[in-house]
Amino acid sequence: MPSVVGLLEQHELAARCRVDGLREEADRIQAELAVAELEWQEWVIARRRVDAVLAPDCGCTADTEDVADPRAAGGPPASRDAAKPKSQVPVWREGLAWAVLSVDYQRILTALADRARLHQGPLTCQELAVLFGLDAVPVRVEALRSKAKRLVARGWLAEPAPGRFMLAQGVAGPGVGS
Repeated sequence: MPSVVGLLEQHELAARCRVDGLREEADRIQAELAVAELEWQEWVIARRRVDAVLAPDCGCTADTEDVADPRAAGGPPASRDAAKPKSQVPVWREGLAWAVLSVDYQRILTALADRARLHQGPLTCQELAVLFGLDAVPVRVEALRSKAKRLVARGWLAEPAPGRFMLAQGVAGPGVGS
């Protein structure tokens, strides 16, 4: 008959696996949401441009087109907790510059680009924390892990082994654009 401690450990392990699975699914859904949001914004802008060209005054309003945030034109209201500029990670695509990312994300990419340039292997988040001069305490390491996982989900980084991160194939240095 299994011990009580053994049963508790089994339940704890099952709960940990479920939490990890749900976090991965949430990251995947967040990435899809970001792509859909960008696509939606592009369609709203395109519709505005078409409306301006087809306006009854022969499209004369095209020169004075309002280029405000597309969400202000009947989209969902922006909450006061809305993401600040550069706080979200867009999905990587050819030609996308690192400047679209916040400083924290750029710092991670720069450290990993330096490693790649020197032909060194991937880094763990604990090694990144030490490299950045942070205390390698769990809260700092987990914050870096969260950012690195988000960069992996968006295609900026690769994770060749669990917990080890490197630049994804095709992502170039910051001065080059990608």
